[in-house]
Amino acid sequence: MSMSAIEVYEASSPRTFITPVKRIHEGQDVFNFLTTMAYRDIMTFVMQLNASMFPCATHSESKQNVSQIWEIGSSDIVFSGTVLQLKNLLRELDQVIDEVPPDPGPRRFGNASFRKWCQTVESRVPSLLENHIPKSIQSFQQESNVTALDELKAYLLGSFGSSQRLDYGTGHELSFLAFLGCIWKLGGFETSQSCLEERGIVLGLLDPYLSLVRRLIKTYTLEPAGSHGVWGLDDHSFLPYIFGSAQYGPPITSNQQIPTEGSRANSPDPGDVVKANVVEKERNKNFYFGAVGFIYDVKKGPFWEHSPTLYDISGVRAGWAKINKGMIKMYNAEVLSKFPVVQHFPFGSMFSWDRDPDAIAPSPSTHMSNQPGRTQRTTESAGAASSRGPSFRSNEILPSGTPLNLPNPMVGTAAPWAIGKQSGMSSAIAKAQSPTLPKPGFR
Repeated sequence: MSMSAIEVYEASSPRTFITPVKRIHEGQDVFNFLTTMAYRDIMTFVMQLNASMFPCATHSESKQNVSQIWEIGSSDIVFSGTVLQLKNLLRELDQVIDEVPPDPGPRRFGNASFRKWCQTVESRVPSLLENHIPKSIQSFQQESNVTALDELKAYLLGSFGSSQRLDYGTGHELSFLAFLGCIWKLGGFETSQSCLEERGIVLGLLDPYLSLVRRLIKTYTLEPAGSHGVWGLDDHSFLPYIFGSAQYGPPITSNQQIPTEGSRANSPDPGDVVKANVVEKERNKNFYFGAVGFIYDVKKGPFWEHSPTLYDISGVRAGWAKINKGMIKMYNAEVLSKFPVVQHFPFGSMFSWDRDPDAIAPSPSTHMSNQPGRTQRTTESAGAASSRGPSFRSNEILPSGTPLNLPNPMVGTAAPWAIGKQSGMSSAIAKAQSPTLPKPGFR
C-alpha cells in the first residue's frame, strides 16, 4: 500500500523535548491547528493505520485469488515486543479499577471514585512507563531537562477521561493515538515490514484500550465529552468505525491505493447494525460492530432513534470502502475540526504547534463555523463567531483572537454518504453540506 508514514527520529540525533501544553483556547485556534505539523502527523498516522486493516490480496499456489483478513483476536497476528509490553501496561491500568470500586448509590452523573482512579494511575505512570516503554526511548538523547517520557506521560494521562468533569470522549481517544504516535516517532515500534507493525498496533493495542475505557465508562458512569448528542456518530469513540470499516473493505495488494468502493466477500451488510444477533456475532472480531455493540450495552430503544447517524450510514450501498472513506472525512470534520473535542489536546515537540510548511489554510465553511468566539472560554459550548473580520489567506496562521468572517447557523456536519437521503428526522443531516477534507500534508 503506497501510503506515507509519520517520521521516525534518528536515535543518534539529540532532540529538544517539550512538556506538552494547551494551545487551543478559542475557536480561531482550531483553524490554526489545522495548519500545524501536529495535524499533519495525526492524519498521516490515522491513514497509515487505516491502510493496514484492509484485507490483503494474495495468490495461492493454484494461482487463485485469496485474501487475508485481519480480525480481532486472530492467531495470524504476531505482535512485536513493544506491542506486548504496552498490552501489559494497559492490563495493569485495567486492574486499578478493581482497586478503586465506584461509590455506592445511584448517581445522575459520573461517579466521584473515577477521580481516585485517575490519581492512582497518575502516581503509577512513571514506573509503568519505565517498565513497559522500550529502553531505547528512555535513553533517547535530549538537549533539555524534559525527557521523552515526559511527553509520553502527558498523552497517556490524557487518554482515559477527565477527572475534573468525569467524562470521556473522542478527544481522549485522540490523546491515546498521539501516545502511540510518539512511540512510533521515537523508534519504539518495528518498521521493517510494511503494515505489519501498524496492524499490530490496531489489533494489539487499540482493542484492549477500547475495552479499558468502556469498562471505565460503565464502572464510573462517565459522561460523554464533546458529544453532539443524538446527532453525533458515537458518544465516546470514532477510531473503531474507521478501522472496522477497513476490515470489511475489499482486498488490496501491497502497492495498491486504498479503494473507495466495494467490500470483501462474506462481510456483513452495513444495515446489519440493527440486527442484534449479527452485532453480537461480529463485535468480538470487528471494531465497527464492537463499537455498535457497546452502544447496545449502554442505550435502550430503537437504534434509529438513539443513533440516527449510524442508522443513516447503514443504508450505504457502495460498500464498506465507501463508508471508510466517509469516516475519515467525518473524523476530520467532527473530531479534529471541533473546538469542544480538541480544546484540551496538548502540543509538545513530537506533535508540534509549528506550522506545516505545505499546509493550506482551510476555507470557511458551515461545519467549521460552529466554534466559540474570542469572548467565549473553554467551559462554554461551541457557538458560531458573531463578529466579521478578514478572510483567510493560504500562507498564514491567523493570530489568536482574530475575528472570523463566517456564517452563523448551528448546523452539524453531514455524514458524507447521507447527502440527498431523506428519511424522517435524518433529513436534517442529509441537507447539511458534505465535509471537505483539508490537505493533510501527505501524498
